[in-house]
Amino acid sequence: MKIEPTPITLGTSGLGRHSEPGSAEERAAVDVAIDLLTSRHGFVDTSNNYSSGRSEAVLGIALRELGADGSRVISKVDQDPETGVFDRDRVLRSFEETTARLGVDRLPLLHLHDPYSVTFEESISIGGAVQGLIELRSAGVVDAIGVAAAPVPLMAKYVETGVFDAVLIHNRFTLVDHSAEPVFADAKARGMAVFNAAPFGSGLLVKGPHSGAKYAYRPAGEELLEWTERLQRVCAEHGTSMAAAALHYSLRSPLIDSTVVGVSSPHRREQLDELVQAEVPDGLWGAIESLGPAPSPVDDSDYA
Repeated sequence: MKIEPTPITLGTSGLGRHSEPGSAEERAAVDVAIDLLTSRHGFVDTSNNYSSGRSEAVLGIALRELGADGSRVISKVDQDPETGVFDRDRVLRSFEETTARLGVDRLPLLHLHDPYSVTFEESISIGGAVQGLIELRSAGVVDAIGVAAAPVPLMAKYVETGVFDAVLIHNRFTLVDHSAEPVFADAKARGMAVFNAAPFGSGLLVKGPHSGAKYAYRPAGEELLEWTERLQRVCAEHGTSMAAAALHYSLRSPLIDSTVVGVSSPHRREQLDELVQAEVPDGLWGAIESLGPAPSPVDDSDYA
């Protein structure tokens, strides 16, 4: 089934973290979830393992309070948190856990999430995780299936199977790192929905160079910090912020159907909406290209 997301998908990886059922922290998280679910953006993205299941649980409370179905919630199946098992049966259990927390019977899109505890060959074999996803789609309890992870060589293999309706890759299609471009192009050619996650690269492209800065959860390194400082100056010279440039790099690409941005509060969601509306001059892109390739710390060679 064709997935038609809006340009922004709201991420909830930290939603409900460290909250207990019935606590004030849970109530605050539910209020965040309600804001996300009633925003102008089409989908809210979660996963079975986000905040140890609390992200889905909080979203479920919000859905019940709103009297809404799960048609705006995308989730992901994850490996068994204790054993690392990630096969067909685990996929079915993961889906059952997700729908129970959310209080729904079906989902518009369900991703295979971070399948690192098994090999690609194991995942696509009979009895493997991919079989479980295909069964769920065939049963009509999910409208579409996708794969969501990071290493580009691994993601290329999953896309090439032709099995999936969508793909999500994070931190590999940004102002710093363009390595996901050929995979996204292949997915687009196959008619898949393309989700580009983490356009700000662990916050580096919002906060700018600073002590302890990271890109894609790795230390940014002195060379990348220097490159980012030059980027920051170029953006300022063109009357825009680095954060706006980082977001619009993804939004303007014909390869990307939706950009996934994590949102932790209504205030952050409002800031995101302002960035979406920001005017980014066309001349900025050529000026950024003149900086040369950024020294990305990403190394996916182990998955080649």
